[in-house]
Amino acid sequence: MAGMVLDCKKKSNFALVEVRTIIKKGREKKVWYAIRVTYHRELKVKEDLDARGITSFVPMQYRREERNGVMVKRLVPSVHNLIFIHTTPSEMVEYKKTTNLPIRYIMNRETRKPIIVPSNEMENFIKVAGTYDEKLIYINPDPGDFTKGERVRIIGGPFAGAEGLFVRIKGDRRVLVNILGLVAVATTYVHPSMIEKITDADSKHQLDNALSPI
Repeated sequence: MAGMVLDCKKKSNFALVEVRTIIKKGREKKVWYAIRVTYHRELKVKEDLDARGITSFVPMQYRREERNGVMVKRLVPSVHNLIFIHTTPSEMVEYKKTTNLPIRYIMNRETRKPIIVPSNEMENFIKVAGTYDEKLIYINPDPGDFTKGERVRIIGGPFAGAEGLFVRIKGDRRVLVNILGLVAVATTYVHPSMIEKITDADSKHQLDNALSPI
């Protein structure tokens, strides 16, 4: 499942970030591609990428299940058919040509080009999803209205450094981190003492950095 939580303030700048992030001083740089995989083969794709030395990320978490009367914990994908690949555009094209696994770009509907996930969004997402905590919540496509949540940064604990919206989900105050239009994940309970508000000045500074000429 893929959450459809949209940060409207970012949406107007998303295409601009996408264009400027690919080329740096005449050289390609690595970017994060959002890739759709079929038939739940995201781990097979990751295994193939690992063998080629290409960095990727599959959202995963521990889940409990009963086997022969015993409860065990297994690390499994949290969102099926989704993988993020960190590579250059040329390497991505070459990989698509040479792999036998069924993958396709997730396209930006506005630009009609493959979605490039801004590095800061990917870093925030990995800080939460990369803990593999079994109590993480991945949001349904219709998550409700999160526009009233405060923009915060977590300053301690397993999610330290992650930025997102401080919202109430299933009775607990959590920090919701989303990758624009693709997937959203909520932390476990976060005590208010472990967060700090992100000011408009902080947000403007981050946006200016993202949009600055390369």
